[in-house]
Amino acid sequence: MIRRIFGGPPPPLPVRDRSKEGILYADGFPEAAIRERAKAGAADAFPPADDYGQALFGAGSGAAEPPLPDDPIDRLRLVPPVFVPQRLAQLVELAREPVYRDVRLETTIGGFLSTVPVYVSAFGSTEAASVALGVAAARQAGRLGIPMVIGENVMPVNSYGRLEADAERSLLGRIRAYQKEALDSYGGVVVQQSTEDADAEVWNLVYSDPNVLPLLESGRLAFELKVGQGAKPGLGGMTLVDANAAARLTSAYLIDPVFGGEQVLRSSSPGTFTEEILRQQIRLMRNNYPRARVWVKLPPARDVSAAARVAWAAGADAVSVDGAEAGTGWAPRAFLRHVGLPLGECLLRIGQDRNDADPSCLLVSGRMWEGARVAKCLALGANAAGLGRAALIAVDTDPEQGLVNLVECLALELQFLVSALGKYHVEALGAEDLWSPADR
Repeated sequence: MIRRIFGGPPPPLPVRDRSKEGILYADGFPEAAIRERAKAGAADAFPPADDYGQALFGAGSGAAEPPLPDDPIDRLRLVPPVFVPQRLAQLVELAREPVYRDVRLETTIGGFLSTVPVYVSAFGSTEAASVALGVAAARQAGRLGIPMVIGENVMPVNSYGRLEADAERSLLGRIRAYQKEALDSYGGVVVQQSTEDADAEVWNLVYSDPNVLPLLESGRLAFELKVGQGAKPGLGGMTLVDANAAARLTSAYLIDPVFGGEQVLRSSSPGTFTEEILRQQIRLMRNNYPRARVWVKLPPARDVSAAARVAWAAGADAVSVDGAEAGTGWAPRAFLRHVGLPLGECLLRIGQDRNDADPSCLLVSGRMWEGARVAKCLALGANAAGLGRAALIAVDTDPEQGLVNLVECLALELQFLVSALGKYHVEALGAEDLWSPADR
């Protein structure tokens, strides 16, 4: 039944004009719509209020961004029913007719209680996130009560941050920013580790640091094993550095003068995994860091379902999957256009093999920024969705409130959608809530 949901070729990479607003730009992504949402907040769930009473609205009107015709998730439609027994049950419980604000969004993400079914993904290896924007995202994620992943080789490149004057660039700077704003009992910090991070003993430093003890004692610290990523599956992280940084990093990374100038390509190792290596890595994490949650990040690989099953069976609290649409970091053009499974196909393959009775948590990312796409992914079996590029664009638009506004609008859309489907908790979404042209 699940197979009929999808059909057609993988999505092409669309072309957009370069933005003139903010520090960042994101070709092929609804940047302008995200910036509007980061400014307007929940009001952006509707067309402009000035249009009320003048414009006539119907299918296709008021859309912030047209769907990509070949995206398997964009092709799906959410389909409300006429008969809504769960609404009746809610009516009895409340002793009144339920409304969309009665929809509960609170959920558990990889062992963390979260106010909404979204989290902030690790930003790719890029200078775009290594300074003020990464810290701004951390502050706002803590305030929202959603988990945040810190990755992109922050420590080997920018240091841990115990002694350095420029501590905000560091790993500890992000953790402190999150903790300062953190909502009691909600959210959590996830520290990602790749091959080079392991050489730098990132997890050991974090786990033993008294500054991180409040997170550890409250059960809000996790470590994420990075197996791969969406922007360039099969490759490690990549970034550009100057000659001085290259000289400092040459013992830990591949340094390649491919550009022939002052900028040098710094590449991470993709790491080597077999089923047994992955299984043993997770067991090692659970043994060495028993008070931390265990997350595993997978690329959109052809054996993504098998890898997810191995990770869950070995005791991972969450498996996060980047679709080929995901990614914030530096990547070769060929990978952006031609490599990796679309997120919809990843969800299909995992869904076919996943046992609904298993206590497995599946997290997904790839072009997430608004409620409908998140709702579709939840209906396809995901437990939460990660914000990557959208989070960076939002904090680039407004470093104090942009991500908060973005998530508040997404949350309101989720309440609208889940209520329309006759359900009153995001965890109740299922495949019956979706329709595809392939069903005809």
